[in-house]
Amino acid sequence: MNNQIYAIGDIHGELEQLHAAIAKIEKDSGPAARIVFLGDYIDRGAQSRQVIEYLSDGLAAGNDWICLMGNHDRMLTLFMEDYPRTDIRFRVNYHWLHKRLGGRETLASYGVEIDDNDTILSVHTRARAAVPQAHIDFIKSLQYHYEQDDLLFVHAGIRPGVPLDQQDHNDLIWIRDEFHDDTRTHPRLVIHGHTPVPEATHYGNRVNLDTGSGYGKPLTTAVFEGTNCWLLTETGRVPLLPDFLV
Repeated sequence: MNNQIYAIGDIHGELEQLHAAIAKIEKDSGPAARIVFLGDYIDRGAQSRQVIEYLSDGLAAGNDWICLMGNHDRMLTLFMEDYPRTDIRFRVNYHWLHKRLGGRETLASYGVEIDDNDTILSVHTRARAAVPQAHIDFIKSLQYHYEQDDLLFVHAGIRPGVPLDQQDHNDLIWIRDEFHDDTRTHPRLVIHGHTPVPEATHYGNRVNLDTGSGYGKPLTTAVFEGTNCWLLTETGRVPLLPDFLV
C-alpha cells in the first residue's frame, strides 16, 4: 500500500504560490496525489476568492484532496452569519476587519472595498451580496483534522494529553504555546501550520509547515512516507529531519 501523502502550509490568498506548490507535487508524484491543505486559505493575500474557487473546484473534480479548517477561514463564516460574530480568541481590540488580520483583503477579492468610515452593517450587507453562498458552504464543510497511519494533520495543533475525539475545535485552529512548548511524543506525528516560522521545522513530535505565505514569504510543500518527511523544492526533495538531528 502506498502511504505517500503531501501537505501544503497556510496559503493566505496567494494563488500563484498555490499553483506552484501543486506543480511541484505533480512533478514528484503525478496528478493523483493525496494532498492535505492545512487551512488558512484566505486573508492577507490578494486572491482569497480565487484560492477558494480553486480548492472547491478541485474537490468537485474528484481530486484526492483533504482541506482542513483554519482560524482565518472560520472568521469569514462568522462574519457572514445573519448577525456577524467575532471569534472569542481575539484580543478585545481585534476583529476580522482589523488591518492586521486580512479580512479587508479577502472582501476586496470579492469586490467589496472597505473604508475606515464604513460601519460593520454596511460592510456586512455588501459582503453578503458579494460572497457566493457556495464559498461559505465550502468553508463550513471543512474538516478540523485528518489522520493517516502515524500522522495527524491539523491547522494549529492539539492540546497535549487530550484524546483526539475530545479535542476542542477552538484549540485545533488556534492553539499555540501549550502545544509548541510540549516536547513529549504525541500519539501521532502532528503536521500543522498556523504559526509562521522562518523555515519549515521538524521538532520531533510535530512539523510546522507555515512559512509566512501572505506576508511575502514562500508557501511550503512537504511529502511524507510514513513519518519520514521531505520538503519539495524547485530541484526536488530535500529531507526535513528533526531539529535535534540536524
